[in-house]
Amino acid sequence: MPEIKIIPLGAGQDVGRSCILLNIGGKKIMLDCGMHMGYQDERRFPDFSFITPDGPVTGYIDAIIISHFHLDHCGALPYLTEMIGYNGPIYMTHPTKAIAPILLEDMRKVSVERKGESNFFTSQMIKDCMKKVIAVTLHQSVMVDSDIEIKAYYAGHVLGAAMFWIRVGNQSVVYTGDYNMTPDRHLGAAWIDKCRPDVLITESTYATTIRDSKRCRERDFLKKVHECVERGGKVLIPVFALGRAQELCILLETYWERMNLKVPIYFAVGLTEKANNYYKMFITWTNQKIRKTFVQRNMFDFKHIKPFDKSYIDNPGAMVVFATPGMLHAGLSLQIFKKWAPNENNMVIMPGFCVQGTVGHKVLNGAKKVEIENKQFVDVRMSVQYMSFSAHADAKGIMQLIQYCEPRNVLLVHGEAAKMEFLKEKIKQEFNLDCFMPANGETCVIQTPHRIPIDVSLPLLKAESVKYNALPPDPKRPRIIHGVLVMKDKTTCLMDVDEACKEADISRHMEKLKGWNVVYQEGNISIESVLVKVEGADDETKTVYVSWTNQDEELGSFILELIQTMGR
Repeated sequence: MPEIKIIPLGAGQDVGRSCILLNIGGKKIMLDCGMHMGYQDERRFPDFSFITPDGPVTGYIDAIIISHFHLDHCGALPYLTEMIGYNGPIYMTHPTKAIAPILLEDMRKVSVERKGESNFFTSQMIKDCMKKVIAVTLHQSVMVDSDIEIKAYYAGHVLGAAMFWIRVGNQSVVYTGDYNMTPDRHLGAAWIDKCRPDVLITESTYATTIRDSKRCRERDFLKKVHECVERGGKVLIPVFALGRAQELCILLETYWERMNLKVPIYFAVGLTEKANNYYKMFITWTNQKIRKTFVQRNMFDFKHIKPFDKSYIDNPGAMVVFATPGMLHAGLSLQIFKKWAPNENNMVIMPGFCVQGTVGHKVLNGAKKVEIENKQFVDVRMSVQYMSFSAHADAKGIMQLIQYCEPRNVLLVHGEAAKMEFLKEKIKQEFNLDCFMPANGETCVIQTPHRIPIDVSLPLLKAESVKYNALPPDPKRPRIIHGVLVMKDKTTCLMDVDEACKEADISRHMEKLKGWNVVYQEGNISIESVLVKVEGADDETKTVYVSWTNQDEELGSFILELIQTMGR
């Protein structure tokens, strides 16, 4: 029986460092190539020695697919292509290709120039890596080689995020990357065809969460920010440069306008300025509302939000600051946190998931003293709030996607083991599907059925369509095609009877037995009182007996003559 092998090198029962090896139809495809934000040592990158102990991996991988620009999905790509060695094709969407190098360069600066880390890729390596990338458009069918076909679908989550359908021969897989099934203020909801893959590989970050109403969360967020600035406190909102940042900026911008507030809102410049330009450039990836208003006013030209300067950190009085990165593991957000954390008037709002090991994860778990770097400790007296504005699918969204694309098996990645276990059982109960959750380095083998592709002739399809459309609409009614299966020149085709006779160069015998009662029982055929019996073994000459009663003399003679004609 054919099989699909899946090995997570990262994100197996873990969040961060997404990297999955897919072995399908004799082809090896790498799905994402991310880094782990919680580690500073060799655990930061996936264990590529699993592919080959030493030397380039080009001969062992047929293609790499990157789902979106977040570093836990693309952060190790230059390391793999330039330092280990990979020259094959890399696929991602146009926005991902434009934005990923900016985030990679920013991360390189923080790691190498500020922290002095070695064994890291250079700026030139990032440029060389991006030259290998082939950008794809949504719903465009791309042939990687003569066997591998891929297609990208809209995933929401962040600008340019895509789910990928991958087909090799008769086997297919859908890899979701990160996705969001509910639209937000700047992006639409994820969408995919009913493609019925053999395996759906889905993220499960919020495997046990069903999020409350978005409007309630937004109201709560605005209330907390307003209360804090009203008492003269400072609000720090750690975000990643793209995604939630724009979402919350639009929210605060409209609230400040409505309430006529004068408290300054700042955004750490550089990275985000570039980011907002990309939102303007790839406006077609945003939601309908933003596309509609784009002609009159660009939603990303903010009136109340100004660029932030590091000297503002010690400014007296209230302010709101958006700073990167989102998990407080490095950069400006961590610098501001160090200064503001000891003051109980201040507040930090964590709007998304924080990986274990990061400062964000520690303060969310109630730590009142945290180690920052170089054994520096900071007292956390400021108010710490968690509000999920995460752009990941929750449990309800994951179940919705399974319902949409109707996979034969489900495999969970990018989540915590205990939460995955809960979701796995729920999927088994609700959909009666096999569900897998391999750990990093564990090989998951999924059996797939033998499938024989059959062509259907156009006249037969048209005839079926006419019959189906003539009936009252019923989406649950199965569509059944009746025809003759013709095998010729290694191809199999379902044809109309007349077409099949023509193809086989035989004349068609057709007699109507209309109005007569025809019964087939125990190998005999009865037409009214006429009995037709065939005797003889498979390889022998057959003897056909036809018997009838006096009153069916005419019918019996007709059937006997008909059989004799067929035998000539």
